[in-house]
Order: sequence, then structure tokens, then C-alpha cells
Amino acid sequence: QVQLVESGGGSVQAGQSLRLSCAASGYTVSNGCMAWLRQAPGTERETVATIDKTGRVATYARFVSGRFTISRDNAENTLYLQMNSLTPEDTAMYYCAADRLCPNDPRTWSYWGQGTQVTVSE
Repeated sequence: QVQLVESGGGSVQAGQSLRLSCAASGYTVSNGCMAWLRQAPGTERETVATIDKTGRVATYARFVSGRFTISRDNAENTLYLQMNSLTPEDTAMYYCAADRLCPNDPRTWSYWGQGTQVTVSE
């Protein structure tokens, strides 16, 4: 059974940083594509960043603007998202997702975590 467990969310002020973690069990992070997605109230879920099976190719949403870094630790079987220079617009529930290949539709990832809340205040 695949389990993805996110942690590291919290409430911060604008300009501060957070590091999200996604611990995987029943799934090997180096065997497929993984991603961070987010969803704010009243909006659709959107992709924040993806990292491919090789770990060498990462993609980012345009709104990231160089502030976030996706990475993974194969030994720890964990995915990370380092978020710097946070703004109130980054406030959302952040989800970890995994699949054999990176899907184009953010709704179609095979495996999801329960999410971790990020709240950024002025």
C-alpha cells in the first residue's frame, strides 16, 4: 500500500521560508515522477513542481519564479520542497503526489498525500 505523508507546513510571515517533506512508503521515490501541488480555497489544484524519475529534471510553475526548489533523498525515500521568499499568495494546502510518469493533468496523479497547510501572512 502506497502512503505519502507530508509535513513541514505552518504559519509564517511574508519573506520567510519553509521546507516541506513527503515521506513515502510502499513506493520508491526514484522509481517514478513525483510532484508538489497546492490548492487554495475556492481554486483548482495546481502543480507547483515536479521531479522526474532520474532526479535530474525538475519543472516549476511560473509563479514559483525561482523561489522554490524540489529535491529528493533516495536513501530516506523522501521528497522535499524548499520554499523561500514566501508571499500570502502561496497560502494553500500543499500535496505530494507520485506516478510512474509525470501526468499533464494535475488531477490524474495516481498517489496522493493528505496535504500540509501553508499559511503566509503579511
